[in-house]
Amino acid sequence: MIRLQGISREFLVGDQTIQAIRHIDLSLDAGEYVAIMGPSGSGKSTLLNVIGLLDRPTAGTYLFTEQDVTHLSDNEISQVRQSKIGFVFQFFHLVPRLTAADNIALPMTLAGIPPAVRRERVSEVLESIGLSDRGHHRPDQLSGGQRQRVAIARATVMNPSVILADEPTGNLDSKSGQDVLRILEGLNDRGIMLLVVTHDLEIGARARRRLRIVDGAIESDLKQ
Repeated sequence: MIRLQGISREFLVGDQTIQAIRHIDLSLDAGEYVAIMGPSGSGKSTLLNVIGLLDRPTAGTYLFTEQDVTHLSDNEISQVRQSKIGFVFQFFHLVPRLTAADNIALPMTLAGIPPAVRRERVSEVLESIGLSDRGHHRPDQLSGGQRQRVAIARATVMNPSVILADEPTGNLDSKSGQDVLRILEGLNDRGIMLLVVTHDLEIGARARRRLRIVDGAIESDLKQ
């Protein structure tokens, strides 16, 4: 489903070229549960951003569901990202002035989905994450765990085939973190590919495949 061939990403910092990831060859099949691990600054988040089409590689080829997306236009990339990929971040990235329901509906609003369909789908996902009674609350009226659940609902409301989660429990207490992991793993059980960037060894051990990134390259690729 996802094929990276010789993928590298360089950044220019002052007069120096920094190679964030280098010569990555990686194949990921539909429905996999993968933890991406490694020390700080190793390139984990850069790799996730390239896979999520938030960033373009400097070199190499990226095939997503057999389509070469390496050189698509910005509009074409946005369409693929909007319909196929969901994102969950450590710091939630919810719109502060919008209610939980409106934050969840935002991807559908941008996609031009009719209001009646949006309302029905938002109601369904709020119930699925146990927040039916919090739909009209703004993010500052929700706990960290509730905000992350809203972020997951927003990430999945368009029925993506891939969810990318960057340290999804890093800003949560232990109980809220476990709740969030159970929701994400439940989505994976339904066949959605789940890629999780984490430095937490216990979270990494839950995945069925573990990639370790060191100095921008894949040091190990373990399946269990």
